[in-house]
Amino acid sequence: MNSKVIDNLPEIDPITFEVVRHRLSAITEEQAITLQAVSGSPVVTDATDFNVGTYLADGAIVTMGPQVLFHSGSMASVVRSIVKDFSVNPGIREGDMFVLNDPYRGALHQPDVSVVAPVFYDGVHISWVGCCAHQLDIGGMNFGSWSIKATDIQQEAMLLPGVKLVEGGQIREDIWQMIMGMTRLPMAVGLDLKAMIAANTVAGRRLGELCDRYGVDQVLRVMEMEIEHSEDQLRRRLKALPDGTFRAIDYLEHDGHENRLYEYHLALTKSGDELIFDFEGTSPQAPGFINATYSGLVGGVFTAVLPILGSGLRWNEGLLRPLTIRAPKGTVVNAKWPAPVSSATIGSIWVVTNVSVAALSRLAVVSAESESDATAVTKGSMTALVLSGSNRDGQPYGNFLLDSTAGGGGAYHDHDGLNASGDFCVPRPAITNVESHEATGPVLYLYRALIPDSGGPGRQRGGATVGLAFTPHDVASLETMIVGHGVEVPNSVGLFGGYEGACNRNEVLKGIDGRSPIGAVTDFGALAAWPGEKVELGAKPGFFTLRQGDVLAYSFQGGGGFGDPIDRDPQDVAADAVDGYVSEQQADKVYGVVVDRSGGVNESATQARRAAVLRARIGHAPSTTRSFVDVPGSRALAPSLLLLDDGAVVCRCSHSFGPGFDWKARAVRRVVDPLSHGPYIRLHIELELREFACPACGTLLECEVAHIAAPDLTSVELD
Repeated sequence: MNSKVIDNLPEIDPITFEVVRHRLSAITEEQAITLQAVSGSPVVTDATDFNVGTYLADGAIVTMGPQVLFHSGSMASVVRSIVKDFSVNPGIREGDMFVLNDPYRGALHQPDVSVVAPVFYDGVHISWVGCCAHQLDIGGMNFGSWSIKATDIQQEAMLLPGVKLVEGGQIREDIWQMIMGMTRLPMAVGLDLKAMIAANTVAGRRLGELCDRYGVDQVLRVMEMEIEHSEDQLRRRLKALPDGTFRAIDYLEHDGHENRLYEYHLALTKSGDELIFDFEGTSPQAPGFINATYSGLVGGVFTAVLPILGSGLRWNEGLLRPLTIRAPKGTVVNAKWPAPVSSATIGSIWVVTNVSVAALSRLAVVSAESESDATAVTKGSMTALVLSGSNRDGQPYGNFLLDSTAGGGGAYHDHDGLNASGDFCVPRPAITNVESHEATGPVLYLYRALIPDSGGPGRQRGGATVGLAFTPHDVASLETMIVGHGVEVPNSVGLFGGYEGACNRNEVLKGIDGRSPIGAVTDFGALAAWPGEKVELGAKPGFFTLRQGDVLAYSFQGGGGFGDPIDRDPQDVAADAVDGYVSEQQADKVYGVVVDRSGGVNESATQARRAAVLRARIGHAPSTTRSFVDVPGSRALAPSLLLLDDGAVVCRCSHSFGPGFDWKARAVRRVVDPLSHGPYIRLHIELELREFACPACGTLLECEVAHIAAPDLTSVELD
């Protein structure tokens, strides 16, 4: 920011402060409305894969939208990159706008294109406004710019380093034609870029009107105060939490070339009013397109921090200031040029958010003031589905389906996860109506529905996920591409004994002698009865042809559970069975609840069944009751674990694990069949599923997906 603007900023009275800050939020909302109104892409208009915001002249976030949170952290990096690289040549002037999609300069991956504009008032550069939106195709070796076989970034898509797309209020025709020449969908991408230009124009105009009314100095002072207040409030929250280290590990299978397994390690250290996110131990960068650059790493961490520690606070740069993010260069979360990154958002960035959510929730739950924000992982993976070919009229067709947003929400300590919740990174989720897909493309949906037994069991159940199936309609074939992860890794981990949510599943049912699948495939359960060939596609099948009569069926991860499933209220289990979220078999096997024919609970049978579950866990009948009591002077280590003054860790049933935080070494440890946690749990060949239970009362304290032969994770250490 120009130093003349910073000097002697005035003090603001409370009423003016509230009016101006609300107006800033309204400007951001109008920016989003404008973008959606002008864009013709269902990715923007329906699935809201975009974000908008305002920034100080140095790039600090002032306001941001409630759309894809990944974008919010990255757009600040975009602005800073442009300020650093192009302030002198070609210069930043009034009426300019810059376009950037280079992940090594602040973007997440190449299809996420940012357009940012400096805002001037009386000839002085006072701030920025910006938009970022996923584009259907931005060039490269594959339609959709998901370059599954790329070995370096230059094969993936065109790279825009912060080119001046608009100069002096006019679109530069040379740059415009260059971009349109690289995309396979120039009309769609062109309309999106113009939508972002329009949104920035509206936001810049509104900021000028705000400065006219209240004075530029007062507006800038409110912007600074918003950031300062958020920082101060977060630091106060952190000071109230115990110091310690909180760990999480997650995995991602298949890098686009081979089905290798990549590990993501996070040690979150909370000290005073600061947090350190340390990703030491994470796998080296991949030869394929799953890597993230540092801007993606920041976006993934920021996405986890906002809802868990920033609940009720204004989301802006102030919430980043107490954070230190460390990751060795050359890892999958901080890749070195020219590593490919076109799948970063649904690859490494997604898993960064998973481990950050798990570690932050382990921190939040140790305090009564923040435990309500602790959550199991929401839909720990994302599946991208791109369709291309010709439509019914023979015209070029292409679409990026984001139905996979409708996964299961992670459970909380006091309520279940939401069914078909949307993604953790999208606070205001939406998916395209089936009818819209069918009206604009040559596809026919056979079903889109919730899947029973897909939410992670727990004292609080994870949200059920969605599955769908469709077939080409009125065309001979469609070129199809699927990339994702979580087919062989249950990324939606549960917390404190909660089970994992269902894994993804991708499958093609091959057509039979030209017969239509309409009426034969009506729900998820009908897939098993398909009389023809069935092909399981795995996590990253890449490109394949879907022909007339074929069916593509895929489903997404459910939400992780919270707490021991045996502690779930039997009446809630019975209600889930009646509503179709949990099968009677799962109710009996996992929850130990016997549901009678009327949908009620068979009390005596349930009591006996739960006793049998506990015996099976620990090898004998429990020696203590499961009525937990607090121990005076203790501190919470987890909902069912306490840390005593002498350093001993005890279960709430009063069983002692002795001193030290390696209580798992003295728990009942079992490696279990993944199907024992649900019918849709699958494990990569290098992984195993572990359970840790109290040897006295049988309470399931933690479940852990781990690399075979890896040491047990020390989840929490308090100072």
